[in-house]
This record gives sequence, structure tokens and C-alpha cells, in this order.
Amino acid sequence: MNKISSKLLTGFKYIYLVAFFALLAGFFHPLITNTSFDGVVVGVLVLFVGLSGAVLLYRAATSEKKREIYLGIGFGLIAISLYYIFQLTGRT
Repeated sequence: MNKISSKLLTGFKYIYLVAFFALLAGFFHPLITNTSFDGVVVGVLVLFVGLSGAVLLYRAATSEKKREIYLGIGFGLIAISLYYIFQLTGRT
């Protein structure tokens, strides 16, 4: 593959992730109830924090070097994401 199609494919993957996370975070709820999109934006950001933690855990499983660093940061990001979810739902 050439550079242009590779960059387009990479861009499409990220656009797809953002769209999927927006739908997962409840994109249509503010449209139906005529409220603000702040919750959707925060929800998408929380999902990306959790995803980045999961990616780091995967990197820890496949990496020979820096395994402990990837594990620590990955679990830390997942814990931060879980904390944000509890904050958003009011369960703290």
C-alpha cells in the first residue's frame, strides 16, 4: 500500500472509533431531550481513557521490555476511567 491510502485507512479507523464511542456514550439522548452534549463529550473522553489503558495492557502482554511500566500505566488508566464513570453516575 502506498502512503496516501495508508494514511486514509488510519484516519478512517480513528473516525470510526470516535463515531462508535459517541453512539455508545448516548449521542441521540441530547437530540431527543433537547439538552446539552456535554455528557456525550465527557463519555467519549472516558471511553478513550479506558481504551488507551486496554491498549497498554495489550502492549505489556506482547512486549519484552518495559512490561511493568505498560502494566502499571494500563491498569492506572483503566482505574481512572472507572473512577470517572462512577463520578458521572453519582455512585461515589
